[in-house]
Amino acid sequence: MWFWYSLIAILFWSGSDLFSKMGSPSEDKYSHWKMVMAVGGVMGIHAFVLILGGVEFTLRDIVTYMPASALYILSMILGYVGLRYIMLSISTPICNSSGAVAALLCFFLLGDRMTGLQFFAVCLITGAVFALSVIEKRKDDELRAAAGQVPDPRYTKSVIAVAFPLLYCAIDGLGTFVDGLLLDGYIEEASANIAYELTFLLMAVFAFVYVVIVKKQIIVLSKENALPILFETAGQLAYIYAIAENTIVAAPMISSYCIASLLWARVVLKEKLSFKQYLVIAVAAVGIVIMGME
Repeated sequence: MWFWYSLIAILFWSGSDLFSKMGSPSEDKYSHWKMVMAVGGVMGIHAFVLILGGVEFTLRDIVTYMPASALYILSMILGYVGLRYIMLSISTPICNSSGAVAALLCFFLLGDRMTGLQFFAVCLITGAVFALSVIEKRKDDELRAAAGQVPDPRYTKSVIAVAFPLLYCAIDGLGTFVDGLLLDGYIEEASANIAYELTFLLMAVFAFVYVVIVKKQIIVLSKENALPILFETAGQLAYIYAIAENTIVAAPMISSYCIASLLWARVVLKEKLSFKQYLVIAVAAVGIVIMGME
């Protein structure tokens, strides 16, 4: 089942990616905290629904799962900030190379193993993710040059533009590694999901106090804020079960949702794909199919 859970996570998280970018205008310096409020609020509601529905959970589970929750939430906040400084098609492939980071940690530190074919599939997906970031960066530079535009260094070559997706990649990869470790006998999947959602709710409360009460900002809910909430919550639920069953392979597979994010952008925004982009997507698709056959 890990394969199907991974596909569900890819579907929903790719949608969350797209609408998170649309809801993160560069001029709004509080956009990341607003996203935290929205996502954390809905996740908290979902957690209470699960608890009232009879899912086994104790407050101790929050403490047990806190290392993974903290790393995931920190990486997401950094990812939301980064969306203000760099294009989605460049940021997302870098961020989602975290699956490769998690796979390497599981391989070297936990002794998890892959078959030769699975290793080949992971290489295909990881290579496609990196290739996509290179293609998109070159394409953006060419378009700017053709239009006679001088790129703002804050959004292209500055340390801050690249730092956020790189930090996301490292922290989220470590979070996935810790997640796989905790789900291997320390906490059940459903309890871990509730613990994560309630921790995110606490961060949402902090964000609300800071943005609305301290900074006196007005919150306006739009579809760009509402859709990532639903997509993120659904994707997280599927992700937990996929990671619990097969961390070393599911992690890099799910990281390929950046490929789906690009497709969402092309379909929703009516943009066209180049031949190289189609080729990269095909390579990633081959890797995903191989994993499904194993």
